[in-house]
Formats: sequence, structure tokens, C-alpha cells
Amino acid sequence: MYNSISLDNALSVPYPDIVALSQGRMITIITHMDMYFGRSFALYPVNTLLNLFSVEEYYKPSFLSTCKTVLDEINSDEVGIKFWAKCHNCSQINDPEDLTQLSKITFWTEEGLKTLLKQRGNIFLTYLRVYKLPEPITMSPLTNARFVPLPYPIRVIEENPILDDNNFDKQYRRILNRQTPEHPELEELETAIAQLTLTHPDAKFLKDKIHIFLGWQPAKPPQIPENLNWIYTINQLGTATEGGNYEKGTAFENIVHQSLSFLGFELDQNAKGGAGGMDLYCTKPYPMVGECKAGLTIPAGATQELIRLGGTHLGQQLFNQSVKLIIGPGKPTPQVQKSAQEFKISIINPMTLEKLVKLQAQYPGSVDLIELKDYFKKKKGDQEEWGQMDDNIDKYIKIVFNRLKLRSHIIQVVKNSHQQAGIEYLKGSYDHSNPPQILQQQELHEILIELSSPLTGYLGRTQDNQFYFLRELIID
Repeated sequence: MYNSISLDNALSVPYPDIVALSQGRMITIITHMDMYFGRSFALYPVNTLLNLFSVEEYYKPSFLSTCKTVLDEINSDEVGIKFWAKCHNCSQINDPEDLTQLSKITFWTEEGLKTLLKQRGNIFLTYLRVYKLPEPITMSPLTNARFVPLPYPIRVIEENPILDDNNFDKQYRRILNRQTPEHPELEELETAIAQLTLTHPDAKFLKDKIHIFLGWQPAKPPQIPENLNWIYTINQLGTATEGGNYEKGTAFENIVHQSLSFLGFELDQNAKGGAGGMDLYCTKPYPMVGECKAGLTIPAGATQELIRLGGTHLGQQLFNQSVKLIIGPGKPTPQVQKSAQEFKISIINPMTLEKLVKLQAQYPGSVDLIELKDYFKKKKGDQEEWGQMDDNIDKYIKIVFNRLKLRSHIIQVVKNSHQQAGIEYLKGSYDHSNPPQILQQQELHEILIELSSPLTGYLGRTQDNQFYFLRELIID
């Protein structure tokens, strides 16, 4: 049950600090007075530190680009309040040596902190749990006011903080103990690409990944980057409402090529359809020849066309060894289905291809093409069936999702241990966690090693084979 809190005022905080709080990259601010635990208020953005400093004096060079960008957003006619906070702890800092240590782990300069202490006589480091307001509040600007009355009281609940409990506690302990960041090089990279994120979708995607890895924002279901929005047009191009349109047919062939390449197939660039040509031919990881049929249905002669063109261009022996695939809309007619079974041809809808590509985009490396090959046909006892394979491919996609869910569950088991733990301890914890499937200790250990690989980075692993939590795997 979430606590309900009434807010009637806002604390003036430099806008760059609010941005850092809202990104989860910081949980502290400098205040002029002691704050008691649980005190709650909205965060009122101001464009200077109460007119005491320029941004260059108070913030480190690595944070200046962010500062100048956000300060330019402040409107002199009105102020937008988007966040509120609850005090988690507050401590007075008046030791110059402590200010030196604090500067090393924050974006405030040592000189700025020491000058601020000299001018005020005492300053306080206030730790905040930050939340987004249900609705932004707009009000007229007020100058030099430390606490600003809100135009009307608002009621909020402690739901969905910027940082989850684990990441907040991790940052809290780090700052409380004045520990340097674990990954300063990633923080530097995030700063270096900050300006690029305004114009380059890839940079924004990378920035979000860095924020999640560093614990600045909670993990969320993987999003498909903007530069991969073409994925959403696969089915649309394959189910064009006007059959026989050459331009639409070519567009569908092109996006099928793009899709298969994205999945990891190596394509023969000479196979691009046209008069008398194969629509597609994949050479690796196994030979696969295919026809692309955009329109309302798959034409009756599609299987014969694939057989004729494939056999002509590849030779009968290589053609027989190849996976044979037709990608087109609708349900195959009995004639097409019969011919597909006779000549071992698989048929999938454009939407099925789109599902596979989306899966690979959200969870890179999750589609194993060698495994996928077995799902281009069905096995019933000793018999093999070909034809429409959409339900079979859907079965494979479900298997992949179940694997991902299993790994997500194991990551949560490690996270909930709140410590480095060995395989025996984790096996016991896993068995009592309502697991999605029973695992032997060796099976669990193999998955833990996989998740702690530098290429995955969900778990850490010590030299003595102890595992610890690094980041979430959220399955949508």
C-alpha cells in the first residue's frame, strides 16, 4: 500500500541538479538547512544557485553541456514543476576534506563547494527519493525564495520512484561512504554523447542503455530503436491491397532482404528477383532459397516458380539441399499447400517474419538461425510436413521468450540475495522462488556463467565463482 502525501510548497533547486535527479544519475542536492527524514516537497527549478555562482564555477566541465542545455529551457514568464521528492537523509558538511571527497563522486566542483561553504557558513547534503508528479504544475516565477508555495496543494503517492529500491540503496551507500563511481569511463561516454542524443536516435538509444547499466534509471522492456522503425512495415508491405503492383512487390522483396540480413543470414546480392531471377538466396549459415509474394494471397503458381527458378540458378543438388521458403500473405490454397508438401517448401506470412525481426531487435542474439531451421518444417513421429509454418515459427518464438523469462527470473534470484553468492546458495534460493522450470545445479550454473559474461553483463562473477547482480533483464 502506497503512502499518500500532501504537498503545499516546493524547494528551489538549480535546474541542472533537478535534471540529474530526474535521470537517476544523482540522489543528492546541497541545501542551506537541515532536512528531517520524510519531509516532502516539489522541486522548483531555478537558473542559478541563488545568484551565487556561474555554472562554470559550480559544475565540472563534463556536466557543463547538460547544464547549459537545460538552463536555456527555463522560461522567464513561467516555471514548470515536474518532480517531487522526499528526504531520505541529511547531514551537515563543513570539513574541507569532506568537500574534496564529495566533489570526486559528484558533478560539483571542489572550488564551488568550498566557496559555497564559506559564503553560507554551513551547508547540508540532502539525500532525496525523487518521483514524477502526476501532472506538471505551471506557476509564475519567484526569485530568491528558498521555499515556494504551490498555487494549490496536491496529493501524491510514493509510487514508481525514479530509481528502484536496489539502485537507490546502491547510490545511497556509495555517496554516504564517499566511494568513487564503479564505471567512470561509461559516465564520461554518456557525457560525450549528450549533445548527439538530440539529433541521432542511435546515440539516444546508447545513452539509455548506459543509464540503465549505471543504475541511473530502472530497467524497462527493451525498446526498438527509431532507426529500426522499418521493422513495423514488413507486414504492411507484404499485404499490399493491390496485387500485381511491381513497385510494391519490389519494396517487399527489399525489406525481406533487409529482414533476413538483420536476423543474421548472409544473402547473395545477385538474387534480387527481376525477370527470370530468384527473389532471394541465403548462403549462410545454410542455403535457403525463397520467393516473396506481396498482395492479398499467394498465387497458385508460386511453388512451381520457386522450383523452376531455384533449380535453374542453383542446380538440382544444391536446390534440394536448401531450405525452400515462400513469404506471402493469406492462407495457402489446397493446391499450393499440396505442392509445398510435395516439394518440401515452407510458407510463412509477412507478419511472422516481422515477429522474428522484432524479437531479434528487442533481444539481440535471441534468434538462433540453426535452431530456427528445424521450425521450417513440422515433425509428427517419423513423418515431416511442409507448407504453412506460421504456427511452428510462433512455437519457436514462444520457446525463446520462455528462455528469456527463465534468465530474467534467475537474475532476480541473484538480485534478491543482496550479496555475492555461490552456486549452492543460489540453487537453494532458486528452488524456493517459484521457478518457471526445474533446473539441476549444473544447468543453473551454466546459465549463471552465461549471464555473467562480459557480452551480456547482467551478473558479475568473482574469481572464486561468486555471482552478484548488475542489471535487470525485463521481458515484455
